Amino acid sequence: MFQTEQKIFEFIDGCENTAVELQTELTKYPAISPMSGGEGELDKCLFLEQWLRSHGIDTLERYDAPDPLAKGGVRPNVAATIEGKNTALPRFWIMSHLDVVPAGDPSLWDSNPWTVVKKDGKLTGRGVEDNQQGLVSSILAALAFVKLKIQPERTIKLLFIADEECDSNFGIDWLLKKRRGIFKKGDFVLVPDHGDPAGETIEIAEKSSIWLKAHTKGVQAHAAYPEKGRNACLAGADLMLRLREGLMERFSARDSLFDPDYSTIEPTKKEANVPNINTIPSEDVFYMDIRLLPRYPVSEFLEEARRIKCGTEQKYGVQVELSVIQSKESKQTPAGSPIVEMLAVACKQVLGRDTRLTGIGGGTVAAFLRNNDIDSAGWSTLNNSLHQPNEYCVIKNMLDDAKVMAHIAMQK
Repeated sequence: MFQTEQKIFEFIDGCENTAVELQTELTKYPAISPMSGGEGELDKCLFLEQWLRSHGIDTLERYDAPDPLAKGGVRPNVAATIEGKNTALPRFWIMSHLDVVPAGDPSLWDSNPWTVVKKDGKLTGRGVEDNQQGLVSSILAALAFVKLKIQPERTIKLLFIADEECDSNFGIDWLLKKRRGIFKKGDFVLVPDHGDPAGETIEIAEKSSIWLKAHTKGVQAHAAYPEKGRNACLAGADLMLRLREGLMERFSARDSLFDPDYSTIEPTKKEANVPNINTIPSEDVFYMDIRLLPRYPVSEFLEEARRIKCGTEQKYGVQVELSVIQSKESKQTPAGSPIVEMLAVACKQVLGRDTRLTGIGGGTVAAFLRNNDIDSAGWSTLNNSLHQPNEYCVIKNMLDDAKVMAHIAMQK
């Protein structure tokens, strides 16, 4: 086992040029969602399929989600398989995404965002870290087994998904609704789309995400005669404070897994009401972004929010409509699940790193898996330059992460 592992690690260490070349080619395809002004992932997917086949990874399956706004009318999702020795073992999935965000203002970049620049052990370009670093690492791990003709203990499944950057309606969410059968009971998934520069955190939980809209309806009047109206702006301000203070008090638990370790309930966007200063507005609209600790059901949170808004209605004689713009509830991967334990062991044995478990406030595609009872963990070695000008990845991180992935595939 030790000698086999060493051969695989030596192979991966020798793949630096392959990693750079693949990153360079992938970056040439701006796989941007039509929602963000792009054409989707088709061109990038076709290139990747051709590249994989030409390098011996030829057991591929395409799952195209229909999208009339995208090039070719589809958003492609691709799975590659490297068969393991023991098909009775749970399969090891590595899920990365094909799409990237737009480059933004080109004047903020030191180079063309769609042309990779290699310098000082780093690659710069849009998408090289988010999520091509994890994507390339997974391919290098698989390539080691294929090229060395070594069969992993368990089957490796590489999944390259669409639409991660825009709610996954054509990516993993679509797959779980329309092609649920591709996953088997017991399968576990690594999502190399979360990490830190030291590669020491394993993400196993997310806060539930709720976007709440509050629409207050009163009666318009001249500001000099407020008694003739019902001030929707004043009532809205009262409601904003009642909601934040009341909900923070009601859902006050703390969980050291997360940073911050409490539920966040923040007013954010506010719509315009009247165009002039001396009119009391009849309508007022504001929004709140809520990141709720997963111990609390979203339904319980919303019930309490609706109870609180009744106090504002009674005090000001207004009507308030609370509506949910977005709600994503997330389960937690058990700390003792195979993917979590194998990751911790691999990081320690391969890279000498001690890991710790963490939860996040932001949303990842792992939540879709967890909500479908598929254990998943977010991990990789990331400098977190994603979505920024001059996005970059560290070449060594790609190679090291690939070794961790290969190690997991070799475990019984």
